[in-house]
Amino acid sequence: MRIGDTESFATWNETFRWLKGRGLGGVMFLISDDHAGLVEAAAQYFQGASWQRCQVHLMRNILGQCAHRHRAEVAAAAKLVLQATDMTEAKRRLAEFVERFAKTAPKSVTCLEDGFEDAMAVMALPEKYRKRLRSTNMQERLNEEVRRRERVIRIFPNDESALRLIGALLAEKNEVWLERKYLDMDEFNDWVASLNMPDDSGNLITMNG
Repeated sequence: MRIGDTESFATWNETFRWLKGRGLGGVMFLISDDHAGLVEAAAQYFQGASWQRCQVHLMRNILGQCAHRHRAEVAAAAKLVLQATDMTEAKRRLAEFVERFAKTAPKSVTCLEDGFEDAMAVMALPEKYRKRLRSTNMQERLNEEVRRRERVIRIFPNDESALRLIGALLAEKNEVWLERKYLDMDEFNDWVASLNMPDDSGNLITMNG
């Protein structure tokens, strides 16, 4: 873990440089929101990896671009697009979304069209892994636990005190994750082998900006 002063390209750039310096390699799939600095730094350090735009964050962006009275309708239709079973069906539903909301929610239409390809990168993975890798929900839940503890302290006197508290929480979570598999990677590794791709750990990374 590292502490950064700001959400910026410089912070993420240094974080990814540090991770690679520690030996991280073979990254194939990254999941994050559309934070510009994060995405730019990830593209620099993980060339060739697929980037999945978090669908939950995209949905928030879509709903933030339409009038409140249309949000429920737009949300239901956008959800159908993002949860399609294959790309052919997703594109068909996208076309219906565009036609349906072109006048009532044009900015939402543009937002979904612009983010569609990146938000559907997960469709290239085996179906078994799509539900959990279409968003940063796992990372968000962990962040909520960190924030819950951090709000009790309110102000840390220095970085070391923050590292001690957050580090203890992450060590505890690590023990839980060692006992319970979040993702069984056996099928994924078989899929990678079937593509004749080099086996270099097949790392999946979730990030939250």
